[in-house]
Amino acid sequence: MDLDRRSFLARAGLSAAVAGWPAIPARALAKSTSGAVDWSDVRAQFDLAPGWINLATFFLSSHPRPVREAIEAYRRRIDANPLYLEEVMFDVEPGHERLPERVKGALAEYVGGRPDEIALTSNTTTGLALVYNGLRIRPGQELLITEHDHYSHQESMRLAAEKSGTPVRRVALHDGASKASVEEMAARLKKALSPRTRAVGLTWVHSSTGLRLPIRRLAEVVREANAGRDEADRCLLVVDGVHGLGAVDEDAAQLGCDFFVAGTHKWLFGPRGTGLIWGRADAWPHVRPTVPTFDAMEPWESWLAGRPLPDATKAAWVSPGGFYAYEHHWAVEAALAFHRKLGRDRIAARIEELNGSFRAGLGGMRGIRLHTPASPALAAGIVCFEVDSLAPPAVVKRLLEKRIRATTSPYAVSYVRVSAGIMITPEEVETTLGEIRALSA
Repeated sequence: MDLDRRSFLARAGLSAAVAGWPAIPARALAKSTSGAVDWSDVRAQFDLAPGWINLATFFLSSHPRPVREAIEAYRRRIDANPLYLEEVMFDVEPGHERLPERVKGALAEYVGGRPDEIALTSNTTTGLALVYNGLRIRPGQELLITEHDHYSHQESMRLAAEKSGTPVRRVALHDGASKASVEEMAARLKKALSPRTRAVGLTWVHSSTGLRLPIRRLAEVVREANAGRDEADRCLLVVDGVHGLGAVDEDAAQLGCDFFVAGTHKWLFGPRGTGLIWGRADAWPHVRPTVPTFDAMEPWESWLAGRPLPDATKAAWVSPGGFYAYEHHWAVEAALAFHRKLGRDRIAARIEELNGSFRAGLGGMRGIRLHTPASPALAAGIVCFEVDSLAPPAVVKRLLEKRIRATTSPYAVSYVRVSAGIMITPEEVETTLGEIRALSA
């Protein structure tokens, strides 16, 4: 008996005759003239409060106009016909692509991978938890993470390891981010790895210090450690990439990691509550699904037939099921179109220009300790520093009084953070530097 989704819906009386459904266009994209981006037009795409300098959009992005319009268009369709969900996710007419597949196709193009290598999630934290919770691990193996990682990464690993009694070790890759070197970090990671290490967790851009890890070089270290190992003993490299994705001109799927996890609601300007896990095709079988999925037919068909799933996990099986804010997830496509229109290389260059100015300006001030490396190769869009005479919360409060929104890093050792996205102007960077200079005088 054919147990596909269409026959099930027909039996349930839910199948809809759908003549077709159009793509939701990403309208009002920023203009470019002769290859140059009009950054004032880019600024106009965001509904940021006027009169403020917003240096915290890396925390949670303001939706640009194309994303807002896509969310609203999908919301209207679902409100007008709740079974629109069935039409575009499950009961899709021949010649039309399921909306989740279209989103995964756009994400795959951006990260340099394939759609079937991507699981859709709601954020980085959930993605990390799904990878570590599902990791196939044997007695005697261990997990490794750095001292510098965020709460979400360290706790995702620890909580998963507790269930199996797997030990977790931590390694410091450097003694201070501002003076960290590529080879020092590679040497420390190499020394920390052991034949028992089943997975190592790294973060591409640290929100604690602004340091960008040389993931390609560190991936080489892991690859060398895997030489001669059986597949079940392979050390998997899991990267939290949320502060690099959209800020750095790199194909995430080509960095050398096994799993790359990120939310799209930060530097990609995607809808809030959206994210992804990209995994190498040969890495997904090392992870079991945690949440029943609505993103693939095989698990549902196996459930109907009362037979177990094949043991080799596919990416789509790891996408959590249940109902969620579909209009947000589907509008990720509009955010990616916005990036394509501007050009990832131009976006990365603008972010480096603005934040490079922050690093250069802060690095030359008396009474300021800059913790982010000056080198563009080891930095991205977050700049962390201290003012000798003021605690970080006091600095943020004083800047807020000047209508400048900055943040403190949420770690045991906390610093002031400024971060210039593409909606910030060079003049705003200079204004902020002037106010910080006044605080440090």
